[in-house]
Amino acid sequence: PSCGAEIVTDATTAASFCYYCHNPVVMEGRLEGSYHPDYVIPFAIDREKAKEIFLGWLKKKRYVPADFYSPEQIEKMTGVYFPYWLYSCQVDGRMEAEATKLRVWDTGDMRYTETQKYDVSRQGQMKVEHVTRNALKKADKQLVEGVMPFDLKEMKPFSMAFLSGFMAEKRDMEKQEFRQEIETEVKAFAADSLRSSVGPYNNVSIRSQSAQLQNPRWNYALLPVWTLTYKGKKDGKIYYFACNGQTGKICGKLPVDSMKLWIFFLEIFLPLLAVLLVAGYLI
Repeated sequence: PSCGAEIVTDATTAASFCYYCHNPVVMEGRLEGSYHPDYVIPFAIDREKAKEIFLGWLKKKRYVPADFYSPEQIEKMTGVYFPYWLYSCQVDGRMEAEATKLRVWDTGDMRYTETQKYDVSRQGQMKVEHVTRNALKKADKQLVEGVMPFDLKEMKPFSMAFLSGFMAEKRDMEKQEFRQEIETEVKAFAADSLRSSVGPYNNVSIRSQSAQLQNPRWNYALLPVWTLTYKGKKDGKIYYFACNGQTGKICGKLPVDSMKLWIFFLEIFLPLLAVLLVAGYLI
């Protein structure tokens, strides 16, 4: 109710806190019916390892407010299963082109150029597996996509037991919203693959090309992410840290402590000013 985020958990969970704004919420959503996922990737990184990754990442961040990584704040780190659509298909591609090879040589005072022309034809089939799209509008896109990719070979058939001890979000975006974008992307990838298979010619001119998508399949999966969010005291903005719960890949948007930045400026500026004043006095 505070920030509009949608939270879905196991039926036995009645209350928790929002991982966006940390306010308490009562959850009524269920992962059932059409919202029942096909697959899940279980968390391979536990909370302690996620904390270790977080603290190691912060060592290089000098100007983060201390309360962002205080013990109380770190304890709010939450394992969340985010929803994703996975698209798979087979692509039948074909390309017709004209290619040329040039050979130039000199004989005496004469320069010769030989141009060879070729008809080029390429065709083939490509299996496309699990093109992934975030299926939650309310999630920060950078948060849920910044930790990708996942190793989708490790997916398992979904069971509610995997959610024990974690939070989960159900999707609020349907596959129709991604269909045109993904089909265009897959066709472009297939066309690029056919063009890259053409040999070392000086020039290739495409006459025609096509890509037909066969046996399209959509799957709905929950994928694991450790999240930690922080509301800036001065600007009220939400900052976050995210860690892929399978691979450990991280991303984040961090607040800046203006006081720490000012102190750093003084540490650099004052000694430099003193040196310049002394040098000016001696000169």
